[in-house]
Amino acid sequence: MSLISTPQLPTPPLHRPSTSRRTNHKPSICHVSAKMSSNSQPPQPPDPTSLLSSVTKLLWGPSLPPGLLISTVRTAWHSTWRIMMSQLAPSDPTLGYTRPPSKFRAVPNQIPLQSQTSLQLYVGLPCPWAHRTLIVRALKGLEDAVPVSIAAPGLDGSWQFNNSAISNPNTITPGPDKANGCKTLKEVYKSRAGGYDGRSTVPMLWDSKRKEVVCNESYDIIQLFNSGLNELARNPGLDLSPPPLKQNIEKWNSIIYPNVNNGVYRCGFAQSQQAYDTAVNELFDTLDTIEDHLTSSRYLCGGELTLADVCLFTTLIRFDLVYNVLFKCTKKKLIEYPNLHAYIREIYQIPEVAETCNFTAIMEGYYKTLFPLNPGSIQPVMPAGSEHEVLLRPHNRDSLLLQGKSKSALYVS
Repeated sequence: MSLISTPQLPTPPLHRPSTSRRTNHKPSICHVSAKMSSNSQPPQPPDPTSLLSSVTKLLWGPSLPPGLLISTVRTAWHSTWRIMMSQLAPSDPTLGYTRPPSKFRAVPNQIPLQSQTSLQLYVGLPCPWAHRTLIVRALKGLEDAVPVSIAAPGLDGSWQFNNSAISNPNTITPGPDKANGCKTLKEVYKSRAGGYDGRSTVPMLWDSKRKEVVCNESYDIIQLFNSGLNELARNPGLDLSPPPLKQNIEKWNSIIYPNVNNGVYRCGFAQSQQAYDTAVNELFDTLDTIEDHLTSSRYLCGGELTLADVCLFTTLIRFDLVYNVLFKCTKKKLIEYPNLHAYIREIYQIPEVAETCNFTAIMEGYYKTLFPLNPGSIQPVMPAGSEHEVLLRPHNRDSLLLQGKSKSALYVS
């Protein structure tokens, strides 16, 4: 239904022959065939865009519409934006973004043995939280033990499957639901025992035998992949959360999650200037701290990759692609941080990691889907610092050793 009423133009009078001069000639009768010729085209409905453009030119010419109309449209759009944002991004009293807690939690290392061989991972490629699970799954060698179904965001923002796509095991692209054959992730959630009508988020770990959601909290899933499925992993010796580093990993996560991982969303989904200012200052203060820390530490917790690095990486790899522009994280680009950019290049170059990064899907998933933030759905060109060839440049961090205690107060010895 169009929101713009079409003006009704007066119908011109039919032409009638003059009766002032009479004639004896009989009027000729034109026989019109009801059948259209093969070259005829059915009448096309008027283009509402062209009609609106014509009316606009008729009323105002090359000038802007009157101020009253502009202010009315602006008020209406702002009210509509607030309604959409309240559904997309729940807020606190300051109109700052508040991420809802995950509904299904799992205790790592306590998944029943009979369920370990029937696990299915559901992810969406734009999502940094889902990306964590893809990286740990790849590093541990769990691709065969835990198949993955990849959804793509639909125009309404829900996760949908492309059941006509041909699945390629060597390429991370959206495809069909391999476990249930559903059209949407919401259908998968609903198919569990007792049903489910809440938020249908990724990542989600599914038990194909019990038809049950095992977990939809990303950190629980990567902990499970790291140490709970070693009997099924091709690389069981890799430990991304070794006991001596657990305290340090938890310390970094307690800083990174609210200020960086969730911090970029707090910037992008802020509904007041106050909420945005708070979020953006905390974000860049934390990035500055990490940049300084990485001057003397190869990874966050020393000389080896940990789960804390995986969690940070999936946000940083999207920073210049999406968050700097769309989420208004504009103070600096990541490429302007020498240590941080070298750090993500090193992790990107770890075997198996680059294959989990689909930059086209990431950009489309944000710019084409988050209508309240980008009503025109115009996707910018990929920034040079995020191109594959740039990320493959030497990082020179392999020669960096931790020299005593880190300068950063966040480092726990």
